[in-house]
Amino acid sequence: MEDPPSIADQLARLAELEGRFQRRLEAEKLASLAEFAAGAGHEINNPLTVISGRAQLLLREEKNPERQHALALISAQAMRVYEMIADMMLFARPPRPELGPVELVRLVDDTVAELLPRAAGQETSLCRTGEPGPIGIKADAAQLAVALRAVCQNALEALGSGGHIEIDLHRRDPNVEIRIRDDGPGIKADEANHIFDPFYSARQAGRGLGLGLSKAWRIVTNHGGQIEVTSEPGHGVTFTMILPLSEPPIPVLD
Repeated sequence: MEDPPSIADQLARLAELEGRFQRRLEAEKLASLAEFAAGAGHEINNPLTVISGRAQLLLREEKNPERQHALALISAQAMRVYEMIADMMLFARPPRPELGPVELVRLVDDTVAELLPRAAGQETSLCRTGEPGPIGIKADAAQLAVALRAVCQNALEALGSGGHIEIDLHRRDPNVEIRIRDDGPGIKADEANHIFDPFYSARQAGRGLGLGLSKAWRIVTNHGGQIEVTSEPGHGVTFTMILPLSEPPIPVLD
């Protein structure tokens, strides 16, 4: 007869089940937000088209400089709303990933190289650590680059100036993990519960989030992975992107 599980084992099992429940709850919440965003975007576009079209028509006929300025402002703000709706629709109904062989270390290094000028401009250290590679996965390289860039840009915005960002890359069979750590102001527990919500802004923590992290979440989950966040106020934030390794391994092309 087997011994009953120890209290430590039972607590570990309870923590695992709680983690699964929270991840499932977060996924369902974001899926509901995506459906709402898709419907709202469609409904808002119709009256917005009328407003924008009428403003442009009146602008062409207007001779008074003050009214021209007012109509131009209406047209510009309508275009801004169009862009916000486009972001909403990308979060709600993104294009299906076009999967192919991707060498993940190279993709991360390319993203770091792209963001280095911005990091240098605000005197922030940005580097990659972990396995030297190669690590082959099956993914949409363009979409994955968008997700990684969004998380890194969020870290740069949080730091503002100075600080350090580290992108750590490791295999954790059957997955690969990309950890993006910053030593910025961190986020509170209640903010972490909304970190991937579209247009949620934790500005008191130095993070204006918009849709960048929402799109990152959508892209990673569409690849069969998950993205997690851990933080302690005053001690930075770690985002972990977990992606499935290819099975069998994809040959890496030079």
